[in-house]
Amino acid sequence: MSLSKFESMLKTNDVYFFDATEFEQIIQHYLNIGKHALAKKAIQLGLSQHPHCIALKLLKIEIFIFENDFESAVILINEIEAVEPNNDELFFQKAVILSKHKKHKEAIKVLKKSLNYVEDPLDVWAMIGMEYLYLDDYDNARLNFAKCIDVDYEDYSSLYNIVYCFEMQEDFEQSIKFLNSYIDKNPYSEVAWHQLGKQYFEIQDFKNALKAFDYAVIIDEGFIGGYLEKAKTLEELGAYEEAIENYLVTLELDDPTAYAYVRIGECYEKLEAPGTAIEYYKKAVYEDPLLDKAWLLLTNLYYQAENYHKAIYYINKALQIDDTNIMYWRKYAEINAKLNFFEETIKAFQKCIELGDIDIEVYLALADVLMFIGEFKDALQILIKAKKTYKEFAELEYRLFGLFMLDKKEDYAYMHLKNALSIDFEGRSVIDDLFPVISKEEKTKHIIAQYS
Repeated sequence: MSLSKFESMLKTNDVYFFDATEFEQIIQHYLNIGKHALAKKAIQLGLSQHPHCIALKLLKIEIFIFENDFESAVILINEIEAVEPNNDELFFQKAVILSKHKKHKEAIKVLKKSLNYVEDPLDVWAMIGMEYLYLDDYDNARLNFAKCIDVDYEDYSSLYNIVYCFEMQEDFEQSIKFLNSYIDKNPYSEVAWHQLGKQYFEIQDFKNALKAFDYAVIIDEGFIGGYLEKAKTLEELGAYEEAIENYLVTLELDDPTAYAYVRIGECYEKLEAPGTAIEYYKKAVYEDPLLDKAWLLLTNLYYQAENYHKAIYYINKALQIDDTNIMYWRKYAEINAKLNFFEETIKAFQKCIELGDIDIEVYLALADVLMFIGEFKDALQILIKAKKTYKEFAELEYRLFGLFMLDKKEDYAYMHLKNALSIDFEGRSVIDDLFPVISKEEKTKHIIAQYS
């Protein structure tokens, strides 16, 4: 009634009288739905009719803080403090401003002082806990959230924060102990069972994780998170068909997600059903065309099936989404090599190196392609660059031997041959594969014989 009356007033420019409580309710409504301009208008009108109302001034402080106008907020706080020095809301707002300025220890002092005046300390404990979290003081944070739990066992926000503290300390055993204790007192909490399952999952105790997730979905048959975690656990246990069943449940309970489709596809891959896996990966990219992982999974399956034209199509989709992903460029290079598109292969390997991929396999693959198309000098430059990082790598040395021989620099060539033979004598087959003519030369045979 008050709200419709207020909005009618705004439309007609008439001025109606509201008591302070009505203004509070109107302002809170607008703040809750994110209409801050209307909330500010209501505060302005409210204070014009009730200039000494502390509650309205406190709401005005809230607006100042939201707009990061901390200076105005502090002025108004000081004004109220002169009248009501022990107003509990003032403590909260002071703490919020201090926290915004990263003065978390000072905020904690203010909040602790407020405990002497507030009727319900739950919100204060939660705020203190959050300030300790900002300081990475997980022990004190956890203790304050635990106080909230002791008073209200349905305070799941505090429960999550306690578990988060344990996780940040990587103390999963204590987290499990805490959750089991909580469940003893609140056995029908699907949230607690779900969190317990996640802790068991972290320590790879998949059987106990599965039991916990089972309880979570028994308590709440519509608990999507429980089914997802249960499915992931079943995957770890190798029960892929059961995992698929649980992922499918999540699709029935809510709108389909690309994540679930991908996981189902991966299960079918493990069940050696690539055709069905492809179906689900295609559903995933339909749901989320920007999910590059799904495009890569499609690429891999078509690559394995030697359908390189489709593989190149899908890896291009992945690269359109993330052209800085080294793994995608490697796969792009591999596919182009299979298609004998050597210029694209070279471009892809060069892109890998440009992006910081200095794996020896990239250098060797790039050099081999350059050699195959007769670009021996370019291949030599690539291998010399690789030599700066890989000083004792036989496959590199054998290739340098062959390329220096082709470049008529025998002294360099035989130096690299000796290095290669001393590192890995068995790897000399590289010479036969890449430089069959050179491998038959008498001096080459003689040097090799010395190391046999």
